[in-house]
Amino acid sequence: MKNEIAVVKAGSIAEEMEIEVGDILVSINGEAVKDIIDYKFLISDEYVEIEIQKPDGEIWELEIEKEYDEDLGVEFKDAILDTPRSCHNKCVFCFIDQLPKGMRETLYFKDDDSRLAFLQGNFVTLTNMSEEDIERIIKYRISPINVSVHTTNPELRIKMTNNRFAGNVYSRLKRMADAGISINCQIVLCPGLNDGDELERTIEDLYKLYPQIENLAVVPVGVTKFREGLFKLDLYNKITAAEQLDRVAKMQRKYIKELGVPFVRMSDEFYVTAERELPATEFYDNFKQLEDGVGMIRIFRNHIRDSLVHLQKDIKGSFTIVTGASAYNEVLKAAESIMAANPKIDISVKKIINYFFGETITVAGLITAKDIIEQLRCEIIGKCVIIPDCMLRKGYELAYNKEKVFLDDITVEGLEKTLNRKILVCDYTGEDLIKIINEHCEEE
Repeated sequence: MKNEIAVVKAGSIAEEMEIEVGDILVSINGEAVKDIIDYKFLISDEYVEIEIQKPDGEIWELEIEKEYDEDLGVEFKDAILDTPRSCHNKCVFCFIDQLPKGMRETLYFKDDDSRLAFLQGNFVTLTNMSEEDIERIIKYRISPINVSVHTTNPELRIKMTNNRFAGNVYSRLKRMADAGISINCQIVLCPGLNDGDELERTIEDLYKLYPQIENLAVVPVGVTKFREGLFKLDLYNKITAAEQLDRVAKMQRKYIKELGVPFVRMSDEFYVTAERELPATEFYDNFKQLEDGVGMIRIFRNHIRDSLVHLQKDIKGSFTIVTGASAYNEVLKAAESIMAANPKIDISVKKIINYFFGETITVAGLITAKDIIEQLRCEIIGKCVIIPDCMLRKGYELAYNKEKVFLDDITVEGLEKTLNRKILVCDYTGEDLIKIINEHCEEE
């Protein structure tokens, strides 16, 4: 049921007011709560009157005094209190269109919902938003909002999204920026479509909206083996990836001179593909774009370097770390540094080839349990297998399902049973890797 409370946090206002799991939030200050945006905005005052409907139909009217912006301490059964809005685009690079048949139904759902952008950091195209939606973002000061731009060329954006209404993205971005809304932008770069001169045009257009557009990430298109009948797309190679890096580097130098920051950053995949060294830590401005794969390798190196001093020397153990082709060399170097610091710890690193989606998909976050099983089943592996948490599905449909699930619907528990090994889930940035190793080793 809509607005049904799924969690009441211990010590919260809700617990104090005897609000319980299964109760329904009816209204706040006499206004119906349509979705999570309404809730966040209406609940922010220091004094609120709320209506709660109990499971037996009884209505409670509660008066609450609290700190400004203090939450009730509840979580809802449906993360956005409503049915997510689906995307009406048919983007030439859409990853969902490249999924094989037979997977869980929710995996084929294309969300393009500004509320999920606010809640979970999802990127939206703005093409499926009404004028009322834009006004609500401005009225409620929803920030930051994450926008997939791809290009500011109206005709090209219409072509890339296959949506005749997609050409107004820049005017909408400018309208929100003028209203003080913070925006993060993303470009999925497709060879021969929106790269080269078109990329430079898009970057320059978005730069005009700085500082409201503070960060711009550029990521390469992903191409699976399931593209029959879809728009033909190429992949970046060593030469073409380097060309894009060099073009953007010229712009970054200009922006650094003008602002002190590069404004636009390329994802790690470009550097790995071009076989280039990554920028220094300072370049990444506290790593605000990790979800776009920007700076992941650099922060991983930093975490291993800084936490290695905490590796216990009086322990022994054996581990296998699984990762994708892109991160393999980096993870291998990390394993070697850990074993050099304590030779009694044995770590093997297994590069998992993505047969499920196709070998062109090299990132760890798209590896399935099936590929892990097939490629480790006959291998000699450690007593514990370490996986990065980016391999596990995240999304609105799992908001209150704490089960850890891979993209192919196999659970971590299922993988443990099949491999007969303990599966340890590590932060994809490597922040807790040394801690995990310490905790699952044996004392000598």
